[in-house]
Amino acid sequence: MLPNFHHVAFRCRNAAETTRFYTEVMGLKYSHAVLNETVPSTGAKDPHLHIFFELDDGSSIAFFDVPTWPAAQPDPNTPSWVQHVAFQVRDMDELVASQKRLDEHGIEYIGPISHYPDQYSIYFFDPNGHRLEFNLPAPPGTEDKAANALMLLERWEKMRADGHWKAAATVDA
Repeated sequence: MLPNFHHVAFRCRNAAETTRFYTEVMGLKYSHAVLNETVPSTGAKDPHLHIFFELDDGSSIAFFDVPTWPAAQPDPNTPSWVQHVAFQVRDMDELVASQKRLDEHGIEYIGPISHYPDQYSIYFFDPNGHRLEFNLPAPPGTEDKAANALMLLERWEKMRADGHWKAAATVDA
C-alpha cells in the first residue's frame, strides 16, 4: 500500500488568482513552483507554471497554468458535484473557522451538510471551477466503514445487473 499522496495536480486558469485563493481562503502554504518551457516527461514545447500548496501531512494540491492551450471545459457527461477534492478538518471548531473564511472572502457554499451522525461537509468551488469540500469525518468507531462499503458495493452491482437504472430511464423518458 502506498503511504500517502505526494501531490494531485489540476489545471488553473490563472496562477496568481489560484495562489491567492489557496493561501488566503484555504489557508495552505504556497510551498514551491516549477517554471518550464518544455514538459520534462514528454519533451514537448509547452510553457507552463506548476504551483504547489502544502497540506499539514506534507502532501500537496498542485496546479498547472498552461497559457497556450484553450480554456478548460467541464466534462458535459459528468455532474458538477462528482469530481471534487475533500479537505479533512480536525474538529467542529476548524469546520466553523473554515466556513468563516469562506464568508469573509464572499465564497458561496452549501452546508454544513450532515452525511452521517457527526460527519459534516461544506461544498464550494475554487476560482478554476474545481469543486472542493471541507469534511469533518465521523469519530472513529462510529461505524464499520469497510464492512458497510463492501455491502453497498454488492448491493450496487446487483442493482446494475438487474437493470435498475435502465428501467427508471425508460419510465422517465
